[in-house]
Amino acid sequence: MPDHPLAEVFGFPTNNFSPDAGRYRKNRLCPFNNKVPSCTKDKAENPLGVCSVYEANRTVITCPVRFRQDWLIAEDAAAFFFPPGQSWTSLTEIRINDKYGKSAGNIDIVLVSYDDTGRLLDFGALEVQAVYISGNIRKAFEYYMENPEEHAKMDWLGKRDYPRPDYLSSSRKRLAPQLIYKGGILYAWGKKQAVAVDSKFFNTLPPMDEVDQTEAEMAWLIYDLQLDSSQNRYRLVRSRTVYTGFNAALNKITTAEPGEVQDFMDQLQEKLDEKLENSTPPDAPTLLDVVDIETENM
Repeated sequence: MPDHPLAEVFGFPTNNFSPDAGRYRKNRLCPFNNKVPSCTKDKAENPLGVCSVYEANRTVITCPVRFRQDWLIAEDAAAFFFPPGQSWTSLTEIRINDKYGKSAGNIDIVLVSYDDTGRLLDFGALEVQAVYISGNIRKAFEYYMENPEEHAKMDWLGKRDYPRPDYLSSSRKRLAPQLIYKGGILYAWGKKQAVAVDSKFFNTLPPMDEVDQTEAEMAWLIYDLQLDSSQNRYRLVRSRTVYTGFNAALNKITTAEPGEVQDFMDQLQEKLDEKLENSTPPDAPTLLDVVDIETENM
């Protein structure tokens, strides 16, 4: 594995110097069904074209659009939402409102089924959760882009802000709020939901109580990137699907597993000791001090 975090840039491994890879880097294009041909991650004018990063000997998907390769996620979600043989299509970035007309956010992908006349029959919601990064990924990206062939083997280890996957922020700051607000509305409507995630991210979540597919309210679609050595490109593959209830899964993600209360009390005692040791209350004047002051003022 290289000594830097960049696995894919603008859809290609950083050591892929084929004509296609060069064209995508030069024009900052996205090969994974973005809403426009160009990459728009972070900034439209100066996109952060990192699709995935390395962690140890594995790749981790850090861009939600990366999951759209070949629209495998839509096919997998439709198999959960709809009966076999039913016609369906996908709609992206659909706003969902609460009872009072206030936005609860946009659903990443809504899959809709329809009959021969085009009449809507049913729908399900597919959310895509990539992994957040801690540290500074843009510095490494921009250095690589200065000269991809020369910097493909750059040594980025030891940098103070070396970028790493931030799984906790990805779950508690992003995924959980989405499930609470948008997911809560969909659950109240009795609609099925699917979440597409990277396998390394899913493995950091609390163990889920699995149910049979026929009883499931949610499907966790779990993916990996596998290297096609003949083309030197990564392919998105589904490693497994986990079926759960909605509330059971939400409770697992949002409820912290408590440690020992005594450990917390020990921490409080240490802080209290430090505060008491460092505090120097003013000395109270003695009776003799008061007499001396009054004598001086006479």
